[in-house]
Amino acid sequence: MRSKLRLLALVVIVAVVLYPLFWMIGTSFKSPTEITSNIGLIPTEFTPGNFTEGWHKFDVLFGRFFVNSAMVAILTVIGNTLSCLLAAYALGRLRFRGRGVWFAIMIGTLLLPGHVLIIPQYILFRTLGWVGGEFPYLPLLVPHFLATEAFFVFLMVQFMRGIPRELDEAAVIDGASPYGVFRHVVLPLSRPALVTTAIFSFIWTWNDFFRQLVYLSDLKDYTAPVALTLFIDSTSESSVGPMFAMSLLSLVPVFLFFVAFQRLLVEGINTSGLKG
Repeated sequence: MRSKLRLLALVVIVAVVLYPLFWMIGTSFKSPTEITSNIGLIPTEFTPGNFTEGWHKFDVLFGRFFVNSAMVAILTVIGNTLSCLLAAYALGRLRFRGRGVWFAIMIGTLLLPGHVLIIPQYILFRTLGWVGGEFPYLPLLVPHFLATEAFFVFLMVQFMRGIPRELDEAAVIDGASPYGVFRHVVLPLSRPALVTTAIFSFIWTWNDFFRQLVYLSDLKDYTAPVALTLFIDSTSESSVGPMFAMSLLSLVPVFLFFVAFQRLLVEGINTSGLKG
């Protein structure tokens, strides 16, 4: 009896959590009039034309926004994994003066809300001529190649501290340099932490809205989260149905990415110092 009650409680919790997703799926197939009158999950008037209308709504196809989002997300993943790995190796495995101080400063940056840094970062990037330039994605990408994501550096440092130092000493005895130790010992064993960093970087960047809204001004450069706001216009009729249709399509890459690397994500979390 107790197991049945637990199962029932889990079913109720899952239903509550997934209800917004199912509602969005149903709304993406509703007509404009039914969206405001029918609050149920299943549409009475099946309207698949919302997807076609949303895809061709603007001067450029919505697929262009997907390409922009994919480019920013993939480059962010590359930048975070490379730079944070190198920074974590220096802070977690090498010995140099002031290492503890620099690590404490890096941890301290986690206490700063991201929105506090938006204005000084914008002033800096505008001074460098990156805002509104030929390649407007520089402010969104360059910081990730400089190990500015303290969370991922901390994650990798915690993981590397679990790698036995005897392996480093054995490699040094065999004549390996610090780079050789990194290349042949630390890097192969850091795969779970790298996969965790890549997955979180992709999901967070794909869903990012505020920073992309600040730095992207041309329609052709918009990413999917920014482009979705164009469906809601205070001066004209809002296209709610097409907006939900494109929102549903925007969830597909994240869902597929998570499903493809779900096992590696769980493995990385369990072995990188984040388990409770």
